[in-house]
Amino acid sequence: MTDTNELLNQADSDYSGLTLALSKGRILKETLPLLKAAGIELLEDPDKSRKLIFPTSHEQVRVLILRASDVPTYVEHGAADFGVAGKDVLLEYGAKHVYELLDLKIAQCKLMTAGIKGAELPNRRLRIATKYVNVARAYFANQGQQVDIIKLYGSMELAPLVGLGDLIVDVVDTGNTLRANGLEPREHICDVSSRLIVNQVSYKRKYSLLQPILDSFKQSVGE
Repeated sequence: MTDTNELLNQADSDYSGLTLALSKGRILKETLPLLKAAGIELLEDPDKSRKLIFPTSHEQVRVLILRASDVPTYVEHGAADFGVAGKDVLLEYGAKHVYELLDLKIAQCKLMTAGIKGAELPNRRLRIATKYVNVARAYFANQGQQVDIIKLYGSMELAPLVGLGDLIVDVVDTGNTLRANGLEPREHICDVSSRLIVNQVSYKRKYSLLQPILDSFKQSVGE
């Protein structure tokens, strides 16, 4: 019962501290040292808990653990005051009413096209398989190409192998997954890293709380 009450208290819409939105995985792992340098540490391990709201060692900061694609939405609508989101997510889903304040230089990778190694592209309208529908459409439009976009939610590398798509658009880190599936990176769309985003209203109303954290982040990333 105590845990339930604590969760309800944490979810109180009148919460006056700062709410930080993060996503599990690489972004969370690489953000934790930046938070620690700012005097903020999670009091529980998100990998060992089913909770979605976590208290921290900073009495005025709590953390939400979300899907990566939801972080900009929570920050945009004020359910979180600030968050860490990949540039790929920001480009794909967009986010109004947020300030993109800082390139944290973490979770770095590239957004690229990829296809079967050595294979020539067919002389017809290309099929592009990706979860980055908006990014892919904009990229090929800028190239003057009309393409058919096939939205996938995962296992993008499979699409060219079974003829679902001629190319994929996806993030590439080491390229090992592409090579393991007989694919190769082709065209570079943009570099990706994680950005610190802040709700515009929170930036004004809670600046005194945000400023020490922002200053610490800037120092950590050499800005």
